[in-house]
Amino acid sequence: MAGKEELKRKRKRIRRRKQAMCFAAAGVVCLVLVVVIARGLLDLRAEEQAAARKQQNSKNIQQEGSESTGTSAEEQGAQSLDTVPVEQEETGVNGQVTISAAGDCTLGTDENFDYSTSLPAMYEEAGNPGYFFQNVRDIFSADDLTIVNLEGPLTTSEERADKQFSFKGDPLYTQILTSGSVEACNLANNHSKDYGTQGYEDTIANVEAAGILTFGYERTAIYESNGIKVGLAGVYELAEGIDCQNDMAAAIQSLKDAGADLVIVSFHWGTEKENYPDDTQQTLAHAAIDQGADLVLGHHPHVLQGIEKYQGKYIVYSLGNFCFGGNKNPSDKDTMIFQQTFTLENGEVALDDEINIIPCRITSTDDYNNYQPTPVQGEEAWRIMGRIQEYSQNFGTQLPELTGQEG
Repeated sequence: MAGKEELKRKRKRIRRRKQAMCFAAAGVVCLVLVVVIARGLLDLRAEEQAAARKQQNSKNIQQEGSESTGTSAEEQGAQSLDTVPVEQEETGVNGQVTISAAGDCTLGTDENFDYSTSLPAMYEEAGNPGYFFQNVRDIFSADDLTIVNLEGPLTTSEERADKQFSFKGDPLYTQILTSGSVEACNLANNHSKDYGTQGYEDTIANVEAAGILTFGYERTAIYESNGIKVGLAGVYELAEGIDCQNDMAAAIQSLKDAGADLVIVSFHWGTEKENYPDDTQQTLAHAAIDQGADLVLGHHPHVLQGIEKYQGKYIVYSLGNFCFGGNKNPSDKDTMIFQQTFTLENGEVALDDEINIIPCRITSTDDYNNYQPTPVQGEEAWRIMGRIQEYSQNFGTQLPELTGQEG
């Protein structure tokens, strides 16, 4: 009996130990579950808070975009915090363009002049349209755009205007321009309509048929070189005076609207044989630059005037005569070629202070006009450059020194 009782007690102790072990294991399991559940709850809470912060930041970004662009957040679209902004590509043109400008070109004569000493007579004698620009052809061929003032129609019209001097030339004289590497002609002057509307329209048709741009009055033009679009406008000041300012501003704006990267305005203005510009010239020139012109060119005085730098832009008040059939022997034969190189970066003018002045005479002879403009060197170059500097002093403009070619 004693043995059986001892066995029962032993079995009870074993059962109690097993129960204790089960309770302990259950406790451990419960503790682990509690820890896991608590950790999960904490992680979930953290995720909710992070999501809330991210959503708020996204809203802030959209609101900032809406305020800067004037569009709603929905139009802007959702933008995450880790979005990498993409740098916008440059879309404007990059490059350089060199422009040459020369003065009055009257390729013809007045029917009342002595024909034997006229430009048409020289054309027949030379037998070559390249004769007239042969001494400047290399200069004009090396640039990107050459502009002249074509003062007189190229037409067969007989409707001569009732005025003291009325010029015209044979339509074949366009070959003088093409052989000289001229790309554009201003027609806004007091002689382009010497043979009426028909003569003027003939000139446009004949010159453009030769591959040369024409511009002036209500007509503007854009010449493209090296991917750069150069806008050209011509203004005739002599008829309207200061009142031409509105037309000028409209022409400049129309060129900009058409995509011009540069704008050049050519004025026919001033007083003949006067070496200093008048107040109207200066007012109009400044207004043109204020409206967006990058270069202002002037014609009509038939002599040289000074050069002004205004708001960083150049104004050449008068380029003088050039290939000038309007006078067989003018007393002042000095002239120049004005050159400027523009550098564009991303469609904007980055550098425009590179200018070159080439002193010339309208003839290659000393005692008469042979209609062959010619660069000069040595003392003659210094003399002409000295005149231009003198006429420019009142503007405080610093002009470049002569290069070895001219000096």
